[in-house]
Amino acid sequence: MSVELDPGLSHRRGAAEPPLPDATVSADLARTARTFPDHDALVERATGRRWTYAAFDAAVDDVARGLLAAGVQVGDRVGIWSPNCAEWVLTQYAAARAGAILVNLNPAYRQHEIAYALQQSGTRLLISATRVKTSDYVSLVQAVRDDCPELERVVFIGTPDWDALVEGGTSVPLGTLREREAGLTPDDPVNIQYTSGTTGRPKGATLSHRNILGNGFQVAEVQGWTAHDRVCVPVPFYHCFGMVMANLGATSHGSCIVVPGALFDPVEALDAVEAERCTVLYGVPTMFIAELAQLEAHPGRWDLSSLRTGVMAGSPCPVEVMKRVMAEMGMAEVTIAYGMTETSPVSTQTRPDDSLEHRVATVGRVHPHVEVKVVDPETGATAPVGTPGELCTRGYSVMIGYWNEPERTAEAVDADGWMHTGDLAEMAADGYVSIVGRIKDMVIRGGENVYPREVEEFLYTHPDIEDVQVIGVPDARYGEELMAWVKLRPGAPELTTEQLRDYCAGKLAHYKIPRYVHLVDAFPMTVTGKVRKVEMRDEARKLLGL
Repeated sequence: MSVELDPGLSHRRGAAEPPLPDATVSADLARTARTFPDHDALVERATGRRWTYAAFDAAVDDVARGLLAAGVQVGDRVGIWSPNCAEWVLTQYAAARAGAILVNLNPAYRQHEIAYALQQSGTRLLISATRVKTSDYVSLVQAVRDDCPELERVVFIGTPDWDALVEGGTSVPLGTLREREAGLTPDDPVNIQYTSGTTGRPKGATLSHRNILGNGFQVAEVQGWTAHDRVCVPVPFYHCFGMVMANLGATSHGSCIVVPGALFDPVEALDAVEAERCTVLYGVPTMFIAELAQLEAHPGRWDLSSLRTGVMAGSPCPVEVMKRVMAEMGMAEVTIAYGMTETSPVSTQTRPDDSLEHRVATVGRVHPHVEVKVVDPETGATAPVGTPGELCTRGYSVMIGYWNEPERTAEAVDADGWMHTGDLAEMAADGYVSIVGRIKDMVIRGGENVYPREVEEFLYTHPDIEDVQVIGVPDARYGEELMAWVKLRPGAPELTTEQLRDYCAGKLAHYKIPRYVHLVDAFPMTVTGKVRKVEMRDEARKLLGL
């Protein structure tokens, strides 16, 4: 029996309804395919390819059998390194059906980062794009293979490699795949997603079928999805936003996944909504801002009358942007969601029938089957309502742990199962939560979480840099940009912003490369010897005229 909560304290427990799916990702897809065989499951705009649920389920079988033929065993890691495409979605569900653990790899990764993720996860088989923009993935994979002894096979999408993987599966009887599926449970790990680390090393949040299927289902339920909804997904699949909140939300409801393009383009997203009569649109605030700019520049070009709802998440949403999305894009029921990769991801969400004030000023209230509380960061005591503190969350959605890092897991999830988010929040008496700051020194640039320590660790490898501190500074387009305060070694030549950015190019993801560089002789320090980043941020605003 659950203990009654004190309404005066910042602790709320979600409803027990609707029930969580008690199934694996694979079994849930098969159920949907039986229920809605002729409904559209997946549409890829770039190629015009389309799958009904019956066809999609069969295609997932084909790829899963290919993985079995390639020797993939239960618990083996299968990496996916690609921008959005149909093969990404097929791989997501095929890996789950084969009992593998899908390792999501950010398309922006460069050599330093892809090598670490492949090594740390022990990826055995990698499915990869050949090129994204100026990045030659084939060369990058070749450059790191010698450092990844567990990587046995690489399959490049759009080449004969992919066809060979699928054709290889014809040697595996369908019954063999069904036997593999039958041995899987909802609590098995199914996904590893890397989050930037405060100590300079990304952490692999390991998620179960129950974690991600349950969360995708509940996010869609809050929006009122049915088998008639069509979901435009311009957010990346490698994020929980794409593969969980969109893909699993859709397949658990018989809704259609619409892929507008490989990478975000506002025109492609708006074209997809119109052409496919999408009822749902996802995005981080910068995406919606770009779409609104297109609507303003080309009045009357797009018919968005099919739109009803969606999710805006990833970074704080400006109030005026939310109002414009509702008024100008017809998304009267758009919701705001809050979460983190480690919680699969969503813990709180606004509801379509919430007041405008709740939807623009808060991140909603607790999700079903989840608990949230705000605690004093120093004492751990639950804070009174209206008092800021660290937001913690507990329930089915909390990750299994960080892959092969029990100590770091214990730092994040306490003995009572509470995930400590590092975010400063305030809970009102009605249970609605507002995010008011961050305990962790994280920067959110265009929806991407960047931990300065990771960037600092890399910049320390520059031969002329003695010390460096990275901070976030306000930016009109991306919300925040990175600024590096650099102390050079004695006798080192001057270092320009362009030189530092050139040093990072190809080694760090583009969103982690500092936009500004400020050379200093020393950093502002506290009496105990800690760097005062608050003071640095104030000074940076003055230097940049912000």
